[in-house]
Amino acid sequence: MAQKVTISHYPYLQNLGENEVSIVWLSNKPTVGWVELAPDDSSSFYLCERPKYFDTTNGVKKVSDIHTVRIKGLEPGVSYRYRVFAQEVLSFEGSQVVYGKVASTNVYKKAPLTFTTNDRTKKETSFVMINDIHGRKGDISRLLKAASFENKDMIFFNGDMLSYVPDRDTIFSGFMDESIRLFAGEKPMYYARGNHETRGIFATEFQQLFSPHEPNLYFMFRQGPVCFLVLDTGEDKPDSDIEYSGITDYDTYRTEQAAWLKEAVQSKDFQEATYRIVIAHMPPLTDKKARWHGQDDVLRKFVPVLNEAGIDVMLCGHLHRMLYQPPSHEVKFPVWVNSWNTVMEGCVKDGKLSVRMRDMDGKIIDEHQF
Repeated sequence: MAQKVTISHYPYLQNLGENEVSIVWLSNKPTVGWVELAPDDSSSFYLCERPKYFDTTNGVKKVSDIHTVRIKGLEPGVSYRYRVFAQEVLSFEGSQVVYGKVASTNVYKKAPLTFTTNDRTKKETSFVMINDIHGRKGDISRLLKAASFENKDMIFFNGDMLSYVPDRDTIFSGFMDESIRLFAGEKPMYYARGNHETRGIFATEFQQLFSPHEPNLYFMFRQGPVCFLVLDTGEDKPDSDIEYSGITDYDTYRTEQAAWLKEAVQSKDFQEATYRIVIAHMPPLTDKKARWHGQDDVLRKFVPVLNEAGIDVMLCGHLHRMLYQPPSHEVKFPVWVNSWNTVMEGCVKDGKLSVRMRDMDGKIIDEHQF
């Protein structure tokens, strides 16, 4: 008996901004996909025909089991409802297409999924950050709940959510299925790639699932009074190291990223922000004995730009331990490293930027104001 077409992995949000969002979902068969969008008001979703946004490539609807739809022209600080669809493609010969059944998210028995766009005019904002999960089951739920993630605007994954990326299924079984169940379809998640996500044959396909419509895996966005710089620090050892089998070129990648960073910190979005926060997996340690090549490259290429940019704090992972590095002549802003079993929660409230670190039971381990 033929398998019924289904949504195999429910939708999640990527690169939510003030005027746009990308929505990602997977089907169990080759399908064409689209999103229906409606304002989050008191009207029935079926009051009228809602606008459809298709997954297309150069004007052609994509036939695939993975769909990424970018919706532009949204209003800042506005809530929207949405559902996604996937229609099976049975055959595709020339311009003749035979379609099968349609699968969708459930709006018959459940409320549609919702999201709210960012808004730079907000006086307050909040976030949660976790890292170095390495595919451990249940840690995401426990850490996020310890930081009351339900009340936060956004979640940051700061790298090494897996130990390596052999295929797409491992990404979902390792951490994304859990994340989608918890929040990712309605609350934005921003992902700073770690060094372990660079490993495995699927590493080059990573952007199919994360920041799929962005030019790079590093980016910048505004929410409330904060400008967030999300950087990709690459691998930790020299490109020539035997562990990489000659497959990496991260020195060049970081050089290219540094050129982008120089322009980003001069932009209006960055300059007009009251607070500037950097999210990056590997920390630029000032202790030469403690840093490896990748961190040293970050120190040489990224930090000179950031030193002149008025950064309030840089939040990192990678070390699997907690570390607070105060500002110095070499790195002129504080660098705070989160461990694998702690969670950071930050907020801007009453004109102050505060960040707390909690353990898995919710106990406050440390706190700083910037």
